[in-house]
Amino acid sequence: MLRIAMLSYHTCPLATLGGKDTGGMNVYVRDLTCELGRLGIHVDVFTRSQDEHVPHVLHDLGFGNRVVHIPAGPEAPQSKSDIAKYIPEFAEGVRQFAAEKGIKYDVIHSHYWMSGLAAEILSNAWGGIPVVHMFHTLGEMKNRVARSEDEKAGEDRLNGERQVLGRAKRIIVATLAELTQLRFLYRAEARKMTVIPPGVDTSHFYPIPADEAKQYIGLRPENRMVLFVGRIEPLKGIDTLIQAMACLGQQGMRRPVHLAIIGGDVDVSPEDMSDEMARLQKLCDELCMGGMVVFLGKRGQDTLPYYYSAAEVVVMPSLYETFGMVALEAMACGTPVIASEVGGLGYLVQNGITGYTIPDSDPEALCEKLSHLLGNADLRNEMGRSAADYAADYAWHKIASQVIDVYREVINNGR
Repeated sequence: MLRIAMLSYHTCPLATLGGKDTGGMNVYVRDLTCELGRLGIHVDVFTRSQDEHVPHVLHDLGFGNRVVHIPAGPEAPQSKSDIAKYIPEFAEGVRQFAAEKGIKYDVIHSHYWMSGLAAEILSNAWGGIPVVHMFHTLGEMKNRVARSEDEKAGEDRLNGERQVLGRAKRIIVATLAELTQLRFLYRAEARKMTVIPPGVDTSHFYPIPADEAKQYIGLRPENRMVLFVGRIEPLKGIDTLIQAMACLGQQGMRRPVHLAIIGGDVDVSPEDMSDEMARLQKLCDELCMGGMVVFLGKRGQDTLPYYYSAAEVVVMPSLYETFGMVALEAMACGTPVIASEVGGLGYLVQNGITGYTIPDSDPEALCEKLSHLLGNADLRNEMGRSAADYAADYAWHKIASQVIDVYREVINNGR
């Protein structure tokens, strides 16, 4: 039986989605681990402990696989910039856990650049076992779309990413776009990279009848909803979506429609609210949106299929996405997606078939596509059916088997 040490240093796969550092990567690590367990692979997921009251070892992913919270620095949430210095302490905690349990791993699979640095330390300690890495997002790409210096990745991240590229035996990339970005911006070796897209849990994300989904989330049958799901940060382009909704309102839609935004903390004082959440709420006030935009805050993964199925359309107006897990989940639920034609979204959303791709930061173009879809129920239904059929090709059992092939290949090459 293969044994995998999965590293997700800065964020736990069990965390509630929509927080500052919780999103597609959390879903990826959690669902991949579950599927690997179904296929007979033992996985221990190691993450930095952020709460001393949470048991350090949890079996919430089933199949004997564990989530292990390693104390490294304060056992409390910290910014990414503050926790990089605890990576050696984290790696030592992982090493000690493995020694106490008497377990030897065959592969280290790390996620995000900080986990990659921890993987290098562990590989050295464990006799050079192979490291498979996924970046999920790239600092150089983040800097290309940053609107201010505060949004840019620092040199420590850029240098760390290059260091990880040099040490990892294999880099799994989500799309050809990510492969091209790594080759062009980082001079990465093509032979090290394998394209394997993320998967979707089709036993959890599937079309729910709209009336039943609306009843579950508290909507009336006649209510119409446009949906955004994701972190509340400038890269997500939520301001473009709000502006597009204002444009729709000016057109005087025959049947009213509102925008629901899932993500972020809404039950906090104005002083504790994130800068981006405050900026977006101010934008709504300036555009006189009234009740047209509703900020719902975080939602558990178990409720998302109801929101996706209740929505007329899901919108991803991002400035940069390596892949776009939300788009895949929405399509699996039979809901068309309108997305910026950036990064992986340009590959994932089939323009005119499963939804539309549009230029980023273009509220007029987004408004036009929203108006067209909202005004044509037959088209929405047709696109929704095509989206669900398309998403079936990304079922996790198909994706996980490709990841296992990578594990076996790096192990055999090492021998």
